[in-house]
Amino acid sequence: MKKTVVAVVLMAALLAGCNSSSQRDRTIVGAAGGGATGAIIAAAAGANPGTVLGVAAASAVGGAVVGAATTPRDCLDVDRNPIPCP
Repeated sequence: MKKTVVAVVLMAALLAGCNSSSQRDRTIVGAAGGGATGAIIAAAAGANPGTVLGVAAASAVGGAVVGAATTPRDCLDVDRNPIPCP
């Protein structure tokens, strides 16, 4: 269990470094993070392989939705002037 907690914390720290204002990037990172976290938690809870895959898929969809929905809408250029976000 301790290894699982360490793995989740390390994964969260790595994904935090992937912060981007691009909706596509945030959707991909959200899906990857959600899927991996869901799979780790389901496996740690002792679920069978089919359930782990189902939980991972559902978590990936949820992570993608949250990642896309939380994309910042206030992008700035190098001079800190507002510009349309990519």
